[in-house]
Amino acid sequence: MGPLPGTAPYMGRFGAQQQSAPGQEWSEQQMTRYVQAFMESCPAKTAMAGFAGFALGGMFGLFMSSMRYDTPMSSALPGAPGAAISELPWRQQLRHGLTDMGKASYSSARNFGTVGAVFSGTECIIEGLRAKNELSNGVAAGCITGGILARKSGPQAVALGCGGFAAFSAAIDWYMRQPSDTGVGRVD
Repeated sequence: MGPLPGTAPYMGRFGAQQQSAPGQEWSEQQMTRYVQAFMESCPAKTAMAGFAGFALGGMFGLFMSSMRYDTPMSSALPGAPGAAISELPWRQQLRHGLTDMGKASYSSARNFGTVGAVFSGTECIIEGLRAKNELSNGVAAGCITGGILARKSGPQAVALGCGGFAAFSAAIDWYMRQPSDTGVGRVD
């Protein structure tokens, strides 16, 4: 018999029933609730989105910077007039390429992490204030994020950033909320 009337005993990882101290099940449930509450909090969502954006941005920057060299479109070293990359010794080519790939990867990672953290945090705050999970939350968060990211470029850039991020957020959110072919929705 389980810990509660009408429940099955906990069989453990390999199927053997484990003996537990009294109250252990309750403490495990409490810990699960605490972890779940933390993971659903705005600071945790913001941090997770920032870290995920940083990691994906780093990979994206690494890939994009690796495609930059020794092509007909860019035969000269950036910042060095007329010096072709293919004319340098291979160690210097490698050193320059890896240094530039690292800088581009870090820059892209920082930008993606910022976008992810700002958008996720803003959307979570809006959702918490409105107490609704709707398409308009993502649109508003996209507008705010686009405006914040373009704030240094002037009011026209803020308006374009707001509109662009809001439209992109609306498109992605709309697609994710569509029911799948099996009749089960993608998002609860």
